[in-house]
Amino acid sequence: MRENARVTPEYKADYQELVDEISQLLGAPATLENRDFELIAFGAYDSEDALDASALDPVRTRSILTRRSTAAVRTWFEGFGITRATAPVRIPPTPEAGVYRGRICLPVRHRGVVLGYVWLLDSEPGPTDRQLAAAMDVTVRIGDLLADEAQHGADLSRELRAVLSAERGWQRDMAIAELRTALGTRADSLHTVVCVAPWPSADPDDAPSVRTVPGATALCTVPWGATGHCLALLIRLRSAQTPTPATSAAGRLLERAGGGGGAGISAARTGLAELGEAWREASAAARAVLAEPRLGPVAEWARIGPYRLLTALPPKAAQDPAVTPLLSPAHRELARTAEVYLDCAGQAARTAAELGIHRQTLYYRLSRVEQLTGLDLDDGEDRLLLHMALKGARL
Repeated sequence: MRENARVTPEYKADYQELVDEISQLLGAPATLENRDFELIAFGAYDSEDALDASALDPVRTRSILTRRSTAAVRTWFEGFGITRATAPVRIPPTPEAGVYRGRICLPVRHRGVVLGYVWLLDSEPGPTDRQLAAAMDVTVRIGDLLADEAQHGADLSRELRAVLSAERGWQRDMAIAELRTALGTRADSLHTVVCVAPWPSADPDDAPSVRTVPGATALCTVPWGATGHCLALLIRLRSAQTPTPATSAAGRLLERAGGGGGAGISAARTGLAELGEAWREASAAARAVLAEPRLGPVAEWARIGPYRLLTALPPKAAQDPAVTPLLSPAHRELARTAEVYLDCAGQAARTAAELGIHRQTLYYRLSRVEQLTGLDLDDGEDRLLLHMALKGARL
């Protein structure tokens, strides 16, 4: 299998050809989805039924336009036993579920495991048993292709994870060399790295496939903090000044993760030589978003300001004994007042307006901050120390 990791086949055209073949065999447009109900290919078929507006019920429309179905739709269809089926399954129309037309589901299996589904609109008189049998023969070839792609994606995930977890020096150099070989000519593309954190699962089966993330070259899950995980992606760019593929992918993946997280994007680089540094930037930007939500939910490394320096410090380096008393839960309001005051460059009027308090209240709180910390807020270095410690505490 290691030799398979050195192959970088283009699967998209193959899937399209096979789905078009099924459409021709059955005389109806077909769609191919993976087992997570993410659209892989849509087979057009030139017929009046294919152009009938009633064919585009809400479920079918959403699948084609967003390239995936909702969890509720997936659960509903799986209720007809399609995950266990080895033959075509007919599903009746159910308008209340948004399914205005009946479906025929052709399960796509490889060595007994379901890897996807081919979907067709059911109609009268519908395909014959012989036509369906011929279409099922095509699903065997699709299953082989999906299995091959899954293995290739698993190899790339392993190689990418090895790079991100390797120590600097010869270990990382060797890991990068392995990933470069696995990617082939794509290794020399312009790339950026994306970190989506936290990711709900470390299970590779719960991670999206590279095919369903436009622009993604490789992805994997890696440890995040003491017990969590994050998702790392290598994304191709056409221009270093246009990170849109990365920001779009990060936004969609945050939605898939259930919200509440953050994503960071590294500076763009050509090739893989600085992949370790790019990962540091992406993960630092994700940490900055989680610490300072106003930066996100997706933040580029170049736009996280002082957090570029603070995230580079060891975990406890930003902690200072003078500021520790201010960081206790009992003084949360004083800490917020001090941080807003410093964010406003020490301008009392702006700070009071931002906090919605009277200026005299502000002065009282600032005096309490000085008493707790022993710092002089009229001294530039003391203010710098306090500002760094307050920002660092968020991380």
